[in-house]
Amino acid sequence: MPMANPLARSKYLLSAHTWRQLPPDGGFEVAFAGRSNAGKSSALNAICQQNALAHVSKTPGRTQQLVFFDIPPTTDRYLVDLPGYGYAKVPKDLQAHWQAFLDGYFSTREALKGLVVVMDIRHPLKDYDKQMLGYAVTRGLPAHALLTKADKFGRGQQGNSLQVVRKELSNAYGDTVSVQTFSGESKLGVEEAREVVGGWLQI
Repeated sequence: MPMANPLARSKYLLSAHTWRQLPPDGGFEVAFAGRSNAGKSSALNAICQQNALAHVSKTPGRTQQLVFFDIPPTTDRYLVDLPGYGYAKVPKDLQAHWQAFLDGYFSTREALKGLVVVMDIRHPLKDYDKQMLGYAVTRGLPAHALLTKADKFGRGQQGNSLQVVRKELSNAYGDTVSVQTFSGESKLGVEEAREVVGGWLQI
C-alpha cells in the first residue's frame, strides 16, 4: 500500500512582492527555482499530485513574485515558487528589486531548508541555474537539481545527460547538490523528488 503524499494537501497561501508580505520566518520552507519554460510549474504540480497548484503559463517569466503554498494541517510548512527567470521581459528597476529581494531571502531566511533547481535536461546548467545553486551552497543549504522533460530523451540519452551534469555539479559544489532525471509528463522521478522535498520539510 503506497504511503499517502502529504504534499497533495498543498494549497496557495500568498504571493509576496516585499519583505513585509512574507509569512513569519519559522518552520520549514523548500524553494523551487528555474529558468522560464524549464518546467518548474509542471514539476511542482506533479510532486504535489495536483493539476493546477502552480500555474503553467504559456508566457515565459510569468511568475513575478514569491508564491507560497502551505501544507495543511501544519501551519509552518511551505513550498515557495520563486520568480521564473531567463526570458522575463521586465524593466531594469524591477530586475534590481528582484535581485535584492532574492539576495536577502537566500541570505537571511531561517525557514529555508533546501532548494530545488529545475532545468530542462536539453539545456542544463545555464548561468542562472548556477547562480541559484550558488545561493544555496554559499548559505550551506542542500540543493537538488531536477533534469526535467526527460521524456524528450531515450533512456540511454537520459543516463548520459545525468552523468554529465552530476560530474559538473560534483566538480563545482562537491556533494552538496544532488541531481536526478524527471518528467512531469511521464511521472519519471516524481517519487524520488517528493522524498527529497518531504525530507527537507520533515513531513
